[in-house]
Amino acid sequence: MESQARTCLLSGDPAPPGAITLEELESGGAAGGGGDEAAGAAGCPDSAYGSSLEDNAGDEQEQERLLSYWQSVGRGHRVDVPRDMAEPIQQLTRNNHPQERESVPFVVIARKEQLGNLLYEKRHYEKAKWACVKVQEKQYEQSICLGFMKIMRYICQQNSSGLYLGMTVPIATIVRTSESTPGITRFVTVAYYLPSGLQEQPPAPNDPDVVIEEWPPTIIYARAFRGVTNETSIAREINMLAELLESPELCLQDTFIVAGYTNPAATNRQNEIWFLERP
Repeated sequence: MESQARTCLLSGDPAPPGAITLEELESGGAAGGGGDEAAGAAGCPDSAYGSSLEDNAGDEQEQERLLSYWQSVGRGHRVDVPRDMAEPIQQLTRNNHPQERESVPFVVIARKEQLGNLLYEKRHYEKAKWACVKVQEKQYEQSICLGFMKIMRYICQQNSSGLYLGMTVPIATIVRTSESTPGITRFVTVAYYLPSGLQEQPPAPNDPDVVIEEWPPTIIYARAFRGVTNETSIAREINMLAELLESPELCLQDTFIVAGYTNPAATNRQNEIWFLERP
């Protein structure tokens, strides 16, 4: 765990931490390629064996190119991307299309607005299965980085089906507070909603740290916010939503969810803070 955590460490630079966005990943996948050459070789029956070797070499070159691109971008964001992320990066690049990202389904029960601005929504979420990783690192940013890399590997073939599972949004991070500790605790859970087609029989994770959980039907109060998520910003958003709710005591007081719609460690991402109504 210690060596893996080091790959996620952010520098001590006072600038806001960040990581590679899905949009940057897509742009990296679009640069270069060699798909046309591979298609041309496959169309020649006499060169089938040779084209197979060339395709394998092309895959390796693509992996190296994408990993190098991610590592280069990662250095700019002060995040180290380990070599064992090469295959997941390639899979996500080839299969990740924004219009195909499935959203967690919910029903809006009520909306609270002020002067035309949405303050929060009250929603109902049905029971659903999520792939979860529990992490406890020194900083929140380190925890979500390590947790998301494990989730990404699970999505990208490191599961019993051997298939790419598809990206869903949001990625949910369960955070907790304690009376004995100011702010949020170091223990978080990073969770990925299983696509609807996999809810009945989710593929088993290869990594024992990834666990499939079934979350019960829940009433959630959701408030949107943008920017970096860290201990300070999360505590601020929890306090703001608590002040806006008419009866915050109806919700859990020590467990909250940060829902990320763009990327768990991007600098200016779209987020929501969720309060969970008591059962």
